Amino acid sequence: MAIETVTGYCWPQSITAGAGVALHLSSAGGRPVDVEIARLGAERTVLWTDTVDAGDHATPRDADAHGCNWPVATTVTADDQWSSGYYEVQLTIDVDGKTRQSHAFFVVRPSANSANTILLQLATNTWHAYNDFAGRNLYTGNTRASLQRPMARGYLFKPAGAGRRVTTTNPPDRDMNAHVGYIRMNHLSGWAGSAGWPDWEWPFLAWAERNGYGIDVMTNADLEEHPGIVDRYQLLLSVGHDEYWSGPMRDTVESFIAGGGNVAFFSGNTALWQVRMEDPDNDGPATVMVGYKGQFKDDPVYGTDRIGELTSIWSDHLIGRPENQMTGVSFTRGGYHRIGKRVTNGAGGYTVYRPEHWMFDGTEIDYGDVLGAAATTVGYECDGCEYTVVDGLPHPTGVDGTPASFEILGMVPAAHFTRTTAGRPPKPHEPSEIEFLASRVFDSRDPAAVKKIAAGQAMLGSYVSPGGGTVITSGSTDWAHGLAGRDEQIEQITRNILDRLG
Repeated sequence: MAIETVTGYCWPQSITAGAGVALHLSSAGGRPVDVEIARLGAERTVLWTDTVDAGDHATPRDADAHGCNWPVATTVTADDQWSSGYYEVQLTIDVDGKTRQSHAFFVVRPSANSANTILLQLATNTWHAYNDFAGRNLYTGNTRASLQRPMARGYLFKPAGAGRRVTTTNPPDRDMNAHVGYIRMNHLSGWAGSAGWPDWEWPFLAWAERNGYGIDVMTNADLEEHPGIVDRYQLLLSVGHDEYWSGPMRDTVESFIAGGGNVAFFSGNTALWQVRMEDPDNDGPATVMVGYKGQFKDDPVYGTDRIGELTSIWSDHLIGRPENQMTGVSFTRGGYHRIGKRVTNGAGGYTVYRPEHWMFDGTEIDYGDVLGAAATTVGYECDGCEYTVVDGLPHPTGVDGTPASFEILGMVPAAHFTRTTAGRPPKPHEPSEIEFLASRVFDSRDPAAVKKIAAGQAMLGSYVSPGGGTVITSGSTDWAHGLAGRDEQIEQITRNILDRLG
């Protein structure tokens, strides 16, 4: 029997101060909904509350791909004084004396007169790719992810408790028992450990605001819908798990870097997959994210003169635009660290090779030291590049698209899932993850091709573009946990980056 509850979504997901956002709600039995809107950062600041009448609306069978199309329960106008940030919409009903609660969200984009010089683009595309509300997601067969539906439990709010992180923090917990148990105990989506606001962006922003940094916020889609915003800033940030990027998103960021803009990718698995944002809402924002992934041959652009828009991995030989060109690193040369059966008892931190880099100023880090291990700063999904060793130091070869000026500052082993090490094993007729990646990068999944990417690395590194833009990458999703864990060296490095580049 289904639990009587409340749920909802906001549209549009990104607005400016002074604009309105519509709340689309469904409440069991049509019960009234207590709505509380708060900006989340170092503090949770409540800005709007009301009790809203909401109907009890069925979820369409195709809502995962085409949206819920629920009516508007109410429209909230963001006050002109609401600063840029992530806004939590907490929804509560009373069912026979028991509280039922869920969450929605929207983002307030920065105003043109914002004094802040640092901009964070939230990894909302990745949230939507994993969201399995109403059925499937891009990992269970869907090729379309609707943005106009609620987020499943766990993507916007997670209760405290052991196992909250998908990364193993107390190895060797080889089966991720703590995380799986946490997901089940709290009735969260089975994919909620892989994406969402509470996992990475919130702890990063909370740390930044506590330390006096003003950071404006936008969504992934805003890089495509409102590209001009980026040019007002000194430093653009990507934090956590930022896996799904459209072509126009990359165009925006790469143009910014080429023009001398700075970017810090405190993220991993960054820009692995190309997606397309489609079906605009009355000439407004796109309502659907399209990603064929392993079904790329079914993508309408396959075999056409639009092959560059193919929704396969960016490093696909058919696309020819590896993400290394932007970030310096790629998941294809990385993999997993401390998750499942991959590098299960790894260090959780980087071995440092170039301690003289300005990033390490004030940390007392020396050659060969391990950085960030106490807080498990390296974990989950990791990115690296093809490299060679000269006089004991790693250097990129550039064969995979990594810029020649890229400096590998630190690294630690990572590895892809194979047929026997995957937590969700492939079906007999399907390739394993590493076989699929090899087939797209090298147009072959024979053992020799697979071997080329079998020994991956998470790489902390940096390069400077010909136009003077500095790009930093952590090469791992979990940098924000180094901040949340109060690792003093990770905190100092982050300050160095924000102060110098922002």
